[in-house]
Amino acid sequence: MSYCILQIALDTPLDGVFDYRWPCEPGDEPAVGQLALVNFGRREAVGVIVAIRQDSQVPAGKLKDALAVRNQLAPLSGQWLALARFAAAYYHRPLGEVAMPGLPKNLRLSTTVALDRALKKLAKLEDTHDATPANMPALNPEQRQAADAIGGAQGFTPLLLYGVTGSGKTEVYLQACAQVLARDPDAQILVLVPEINLTPQLEANIRTRFPGLMLATLHSSLSEGERMLHWLAAHQGRARIILGTRLAILSSLPKLKLIVIDEEHDPSYKQQEGLRYSARDLAVWRAHQLGIPIVLGSATPSLESWHHAQTGRYRKLELRERAVRDAVLPRVRLVDMERDKPKDGLTGALLHALRQRLEAGEQSLLFLNRRGYAPVLCCESCGWISNCTRCTANMVLHRPEHRLRCHHCSLELRIPHSCPTCGNIDLQPLGRGTQRVEEGLQAMFPQARILRIDADSTRRKGSAQAAFDSVHRGEVDILIGTQMVAKGHDFKKLTLVGVLNPDTALFSQDYRASERLFAQLMQVAGRAGRAGLESEVLIQSRYCTHPLYGAVMRHDYDRFASDLLAERHQAALPPYMYQALLRAEAPELAIAIAFLEQARDALASSTVTINDPIPMTMTRVHNVERAQLLVESNSRPALQAFLTAWVDALRALKSRVRWSLEVDPLDI
Repeated sequence: MSYCILQIALDTPLDGVFDYRWPCEPGDEPAVGQLALVNFGRREAVGVIVAIRQDSQVPAGKLKDALAVRNQLAPLSGQWLALARFAAAYYHRPLGEVAMPGLPKNLRLSTTVALDRALKKLAKLEDTHDATPANMPALNPEQRQAADAIGGAQGFTPLLLYGVTGSGKTEVYLQACAQVLARDPDAQILVLVPEINLTPQLEANIRTRFPGLMLATLHSSLSEGERMLHWLAAHQGRARIILGTRLAILSSLPKLKLIVIDEEHDPSYKQQEGLRYSARDLAVWRAHQLGIPIVLGSATPSLESWHHAQTGRYRKLELRERAVRDAVLPRVRLVDMERDKPKDGLTGALLHALRQRLEAGEQSLLFLNRRGYAPVLCCESCGWISNCTRCTANMVLHRPEHRLRCHHCSLELRIPHSCPTCGNIDLQPLGRGTQRVEEGLQAMFPQARILRIDADSTRRKGSAQAAFDSVHRGEVDILIGTQMVAKGHDFKKLTLVGVLNPDTALFSQDYRASERLFAQLMQVAGRAGRAGLESEVLIQSRYCTHPLYGAVMRHDYDRFASDLLAERHQAALPPYMYQALLRAEAPELAIAIAFLEQARDALASSTVTINDPIPMTMTRVHNVERAQLLVESNSRPALQAFLTAWVDALRALKSRVRWSLEVDPLDI
């Protein structure tokens, strides 16, 4: 019996690729890219074959035999493996830790029951290859120019579609897709959105436009069986359009010809746990690898993308006008809270505007990016506040549930009847969350139909979509919401947006805070007046002279971005500097700091700046102390070369600390 050596990538924090023996005759070896079942430690695990060798450096006595090769599944392509290898190298993670989480969970089971069932179900589905679009509306000149530029692009072409809210970017995507599919009926198109709640509306639009094509959706709200079926449809090339959130960038798409990244500026495209990758950045690399166009669309592009457009790396396409005839951008007004004192969080000007919309039968949206009833419960007698016992954070008051809840570690406690320190029974909520605003509105407008949409009100599967559907049907007069309602939704009857408490972001230590606040305000303002009705946005602030608010009033992203880029250049911050962040977690802060000091001294470099370790802003989470160390360089290759050597040095350090490295961090 002849044997070959299968090098198999497994999902493990170790080096990630392990040698296994497999019986095979010459010319009858398994294919690179196939899945294999092996014994790993005390468990059985599924991995992907990344190479086949005739010999191994592992002693023969220690080599294990692979248990099975999944022949019923077509191998993952070399292009897919190249993407996984690039991500592993760039983010300095084991190959298996990148490759395997991108596969459906049911595909990683030790048995093939779920795989066989999904393959049988998929085989029964009728192939639909009619790419003829239906109900194609006429485009305005700007839209037509953008759609033709995307649909006619050849080779690797990164395009930044900069369009004001309501300018019809979705229609441009759809008509560009129609052109690509008309040219190549077998083509696959990947469309990414930042959040799950944005998929139903876009999915409905795609199905209506391309009724003869198979559409696959990939996001975490799917059941494991659904995700397996949709992933297989994409892997087999049968699904022509694939719609998903950030994880979809790692899906197997053998016939990929176009990538669309909607709301490309959104921080949700960055994974914040485990493999901390940017789906947007990997999408650009994947388009370059395949030599295909990629579209990055936004009304408020990220400064990195805007900089690339300004320097000619990306081609900029512009949509300056709203798509609906006679529709104009809403008028933005600032309400000075020092002069117009708020009642229950709402100024007189905003209350008057709400009454006008109720009388006219139009809808209003109040945007407050803070869920719960109040950020903190306090005792005015002794100064006690509801701190979390496990985190450096306050416990948020959730009054309808009679709970104090930590939004970081999920600790829940009953609301105390009296102050735990002095016994005072008159405990008071400080500040306002969406629940408290809802309560106040119900008292002030008892006849109004009021709906709150946030992470608390939409916990059950399908509840978010049901809530948005009720808004679209006109069954809601006043909508209260967090960032969930700020982007992507086309509310036809919405004519008023009120923004509550945006000022805190003006004084954040995060240098990206102003960029994010501007994007939030522009996005939520863009929900108003999309159907041509006269609309306005009222922003309550105590700092009405701040330049950021002036830019929002003028809808002037160009000037705002140019000024912010000039500041970043002067301060040597991204996109003019490249960064990586080393985080350390330990039972005590001193231990985490000591490890980072060792890390700082482990490797010298003349091309990289290694800063001193500091505690993280949120120092303690779930009784774990956290610190960080920032490394920077004005050269990406120099930073990557340093990190490659540094990670080896870090692994050699003896420590009880749990550490992680993030390349291109968004939160510092």
